[in-house]
Amino acid sequence: MKFMKKMVKATLVGALGMLSFNTVASATQVQAQEELSVWIMGDGNENTQAIFDGFTAETGIATNVQSIPWSAVHDRLLTAVASGEGPDVIQMGSTFMAEFVDAGALMDITDYVTNSETLAPENFFEGNVNTTVFEDRYYGVPWYTETRALYYRTDLLESVGYPEGPANWEELYDAAVKLSERGDNMYGFSVELPEQSYGFMFARQNGSPLIEDGKAYVNQPEFVEAIEYLHSFVKAGAAANMDLGLDVAQTFGGDGIVPMFISGPWMISIINENAPDIEGNWAVRTLPEGPVNNISNTGGANLAVWNGSDNVDAAIQLIDYMLTPESLLTFYETSSSLPAREVVWEENVLQEEHISAFGEQLENSEHMPLITQWDAVAQAYLSAYEQIMVGGADIQATLDQLNGEIESLIQ
Repeated sequence: MKFMKKMVKATLVGALGMLSFNTVASATQVQAQEELSVWIMGDGNENTQAIFDGFTAETGIATNVQSIPWSAVHDRLLTAVASGEGPDVIQMGSTFMAEFVDAGALMDITDYVTNSETLAPENFFEGNVNTTVFEDRYYGVPWYTETRALYYRTDLLESVGYPEGPANWEELYDAAVKLSERGDNMYGFSVELPEQSYGFMFARQNGSPLIEDGKAYVNQPEFVEAIEYLHSFVKAGAAANMDLGLDVAQTFGGDGIVPMFISGPWMISIINENAPDIEGNWAVRTLPEGPVNNISNTGGANLAVWNGSDNVDAAIQLIDYMLTPESLLTFYETSSSLPAREVVWEENVLQEEHISAFGEQLENSEHMPLITQWDAVAQAYLSAYEQIMVGGADIQATLDQLNGEIESLIQ
């Protein structure tokens, strides 16, 4: 945001020191009366309280945790930047990183990250690490992650010749068309109209650079062909071009009105709870391969130190504790949030049916462009995508216009 760039960067108070993270520092290393302020995003800290309690018991450092609803996070962060009153440790949604690094809100913790066994970048999925690096400096550490994979009805896909689900774009289209031929108001696949990164994901699978170095490429052949591919499902009647107004029990359960869709790991529990009738008849697999790759979108949240914290060493100590395998497994058990640290995926609980596909997909996932104007870009894309999918607008002309809008936003 333009006004953000005019803000005076917050003064860095805590002096950087080199720490060894082979073990968590004992309580004798930190005064017991020290207290860390922590901002966690969400509607409550029930999912994390056991972790903070364990940290206090082990180190003697108290934590004052505030939960901020996601709907209020952005405004709260802007207020904190303007006032200079932020926490010691903060959870940062990955899409917020570019904006608040640019505003000077987050501390450069490169020296800590590169000299830590726990925080070292090679411990985490590359797509998540990339959300913490700006101009070769680290401003956070990945905490939890998510990505998109393909959900499919194994019984229905077997009936059209794809018992393991479609492996590439050609098979995805073929399976979707065949499934749509089951009768009126039956489809094969969902083109996800309200999802702001959907078309970008398919464009990457076709080799599109999306947005790089202040230039947009959404009207170039790689991007245009990806949108044409998605629109082909609508033209063939294999995907709906409107919100069906149905829940997952009606679309994915029962007769399988929409037997294939792309989404994140949160859908596993939703399906189990709302569509028990299809137990054993659905699965999750990595995305079908596009012409260039099967890259997926990654998201999640990072842990960062607020620029201006008086408790930098203790803040890093807390982040280190939150990223131990034990803490990450606790967080997974309480919130179903997937750990961004790769070694934790060796645990049996993350090798269970459905979940393991997301671990495999995370090896080939990347974040959306890390630009401060991403929210505005995403809204412009959604408008263009709807014009094409719902309104039948000319694809090339619509994307030419979108490309101009994006370049005007990012200049």
